[in-house]
Amino acid sequence: MKVVRFADVIANGDAKGKRVFIRADLNVPQDKDGNITEDTRIRASVPCIKMALDAGAAVMVTSHLGRPTEGEFKAEDSLAPVAKRLGELLGFEVPVVANWVDGVDVKPGQLVILENCRVNKGEKKNASELAHKLAALCDVFVHDAFGTAHRAEGTTYGIAQFAPIACAGPLLAAEMDAIHTALANPKRPLVAIVAGSKVSTKLSILQALAKNVDQLIVGGGIANTFMLAAGLKIGNSLAEPTLIDEATAVIAAMKARGAEVPIPTDVVCAKTFAADAVATVKAATDVADDDLILDIGPVTAAKLAEQIKAAGTIVWNGPVGVFEFPAFENGTKTIAMAIAESDAFSIAGGGDTLAAIAQYGIEKDIGYISTGGGAFLEVLEGKTLPAFEILQKRAEG
Repeated sequence: MKVVRFADVIANGDAKGKRVFIRADLNVPQDKDGNITEDTRIRASVPCIKMALDAGAAVMVTSHLGRPTEGEFKAEDSLAPVAKRLGELLGFEVPVVANWVDGVDVKPGQLVILENCRVNKGEKKNASELAHKLAALCDVFVHDAFGTAHRAEGTTYGIAQFAPIACAGPLLAAEMDAIHTALANPKRPLVAIVAGSKVSTKLSILQALAKNVDQLIVGGGIANTFMLAAGLKIGNSLAEPTLIDEATAVIAAMKARGAEVPIPTDVVCAKTFAADAVATVKAATDVADDDLILDIGPVTAAKLAEQIKAAGTIVWNGPVGVFEFPAFENGTKTIAMAIAESDAFSIAGGGDTLAAIAQYGIEKDIGYISTGGGAFLEVLEGKTLPAFEILQKRAEG
């Protein structure tokens, strides 16, 4: 995918002394007192900001935070806590500017945080008047927020249409490169692990991957629906019986290509959904009517691990069992460690997946960890993200 990269803009001398507007993803979790509880996204934004400052630009950074009401700013919507944390990381105080749409006073070498962009009227619907105003604020627009790349909003799309230069920041560019490596030009075999509670939320992803991957490993409630499609009983387990035909079609599509959707041969069951529930390993053919399947069994996990270790490329979205409960984490842990030990290029995304990666301490063993939830899923679905689309159009002139 051809896009202009911020690094190229800097190399060409087009950022020095210029007004640079960075759309970052600083939407971090906070407690009831407004304290930031996890700052990964803020830390991830620092390289792009430092690039702009080092290039001698006048730097403006904005993001959304929470779900504010357009036109109604409230104290809890403020990016002030984010600015404070960013200042700690950069080593200097970062001022916050409110009511900034009609003009920002920032000089080369300076950095300001522009208040929550979703408070601005017309942001979510990408109103043309707002888009033109945003573009007038800068000489260079840098999109560095992959987590918002699937939304065509004022600060993610509209500004990119009209800014003199529109480019991808290092974080967004890295996502683009990783996605291309994993899906557009993968080293085979390409193995996708897609898990979650419902087939319905990921059906289009499963259908899209079935046309491309060599193995499609399903887990969680999704696997239960596929077990029903394979004629197995799942007791009281979470599933969507109305989507058996769709699951069957995915299995058939894979089989027609000589590919596979491995169905669990053993599972870990309990009578109740609880951390202290008694875990029982059973053959997939022996599930009782009052059983809940909460994990794949050790034989299945070991078989999948061998297949994963033999992969050329791995895409991972979702734990395969209730890994939050120690008695039901073996499947997810086994698969996570297999990915970590594999020589394949791996890309992982989604909140629960990132939690599993952190739990097993394998961050450094994953080829690329995606920062976007919804955006990552839409990419797996085969969609072209609005942010990628507009940056590509601008690069082509």
